[in-house]
Amino acid sequence: MSKENTEIKHHKILGLTVNGPVFIPTVIILFSTIILALIFNEQAELYLGQLQSIVSEKGGWVYTISVNFFIVFCLYLAFSKFGSIRIGGADAEPEFKGIAWFAMLFSAGIGNGLVLFSIADPVRDFVNPPRLDPGTDPSIIGQEAINFAFLHHGIHGWAIYSIIGLALAYFTYNRKMPLTIRSAFYPILGDKIYGWQGHLIDIVAVVATLFGLATTLGFGVGQINAGIHHVFGVEQSLLIQYIIIIAITGVATISVVSGVNKGVKFLSELNIGTALVLFLLILLLGPTAYIFNGYFQNIGSYLTNFIDLSTWSGNLKDNTWHNNVTLMYWGWWASWSPFVGTFIARVSRGRTIKEFILTVLILPAAVTFLWFSAFSGTTIQGLIDGDMALVDAVNDNISTALFVFFEKFPLSIVLKILGMILICSFIITSADSGALVVDSITSGGKAKTKAYQRIIWASLSGIIAATLLTGGGLDTLQAAVTISGLPFAILLVVMAISLFIGVREDYKTDQKKAKIKQERTYQQELKNLVLEKNKKENHYE
Repeated sequence: MSKENTEIKHHKILGLTVNGPVFIPTVIILFSTIILALIFNEQAELYLGQLQSIVSEKGGWVYTISVNFFIVFCLYLAFSKFGSIRIGGADAEPEFKGIAWFAMLFSAGIGNGLVLFSIADPVRDFVNPPRLDPGTDPSIIGQEAINFAFLHHGIHGWAIYSIIGLALAYFTYNRKMPLTIRSAFYPILGDKIYGWQGHLIDIVAVVATLFGLATTLGFGVGQINAGIHHVFGVEQSLLIQYIIIIAITGVATISVVSGVNKGVKFLSELNIGTALVLFLLILLLGPTAYIFNGYFQNIGSYLTNFIDLSTWSGNLKDNTWHNNVTLMYWGWWASWSPFVGTFIARVSRGRTIKEFILTVLILPAAVTFLWFSAFSGTTIQGLIDGDMALVDAVNDNISTALFVFFEKFPLSIVLKILGMILICSFIITSADSGALVVDSITSGGKAKTKAYQRIIWASLSGIIAATLLTGGGLDTLQAAVTISGLPFAILLVVMAISLFIGVREDYKTDQKKAKIKQERTYQQELKNLVLEKNKKENHYE
């Protein structure tokens, strides 16, 4: 194939430098969705809900198989002979120090789910256990509620990020290919990635990413609005949430213009710092010993029931809960994975495959489990003791649960303000890093583009969130993310296979080169020995 057909072409459209076959269809799909949702806002929730049911019932098994396969595949790569391969080559050095690297990948990957669902999820599953009889011992119901929280926010989700992040990092830095989703499919598709097949892959990735970002933004602004209402008495309404979206998008725009090494890095470290302060306050003001004891017990229970939790689908009973909750989370993780994976790849040059996987797969999950043990564990303890205030809060408005939880502690006003800062910081980080990634994909993998291109994508995620909120609120957002994540989950399975093929090919090539080099070295040493021997013989003569 000729050179011109093995490169991603760039086009000038309205002053933007983009890959036209990806940019134009993506914009058409997104604006069609926005317009239809605005015109048929009353029907949006109904139609998306029906489509979500079809996806869940017909394709739920795809999610279940995929997320479990990713864990097995990641662990195999980490502890196989391929684990020592370094991203970027043998001499590559990390661009970011360990703490900054972890802060950026954790902040990009976790979003505001850490603070939103650590209270709401265990309350929901304690009051209405998905698979235990309500008359079961409350402590057993509480433990299962935490187990499911670990399932939905732990290793499975980070396995999805690990697959795409490693694949993109490997093909970008080791194969010197563009930092776009299509590059990870080169061992399977070959030069076809530069044709319509590659364009289609990138389009699916961008659409899934923007819907995932919009879902996070929609959940986040609702929680910020709830916090402002609790602290300052400001009403909870769509108008206030629109204003919050505009403000967050504005700050994200400033950050995205400054780039990865400034704005994104600063906000990521702010996330970690704020979360640490908030966690320590809960730890010190709350039941400290109970939290630490619960952490190890929760991990033990989660690992003991790991296979059961990971494969349960409610097939022998009403599986509505599984379809609406577990599959929604898998769709959310999958829809976030294009931008989180691309962002993690961007900052992970110089790490070995083993170091990358164990850090991305295990460390964020371990931190998340500690957070959930503090927030969820303390919540469950209160429910078992008969304190139902959080049940009323979750039933009334899921976004208020965190702030009602803070009212149980001294310095509650400080906790509420820190909570709002953390939510804002997480959302802004997600929006700006997401805009950077979407811009990179739609521009054909260009590392640097005009600032206003990134501004457009940061703004568009806010517009989608506002539109979906108008068209039905959180239920519409959940439906949209479940639907958009499924096709990309399938692509991720193919991507994992492609990554394995690519790594194995390169490993064999490197082994052959090493063997040839070793043989040449041996021959040279043998030649030197013969020359040395001849010199000595001539000397004695």
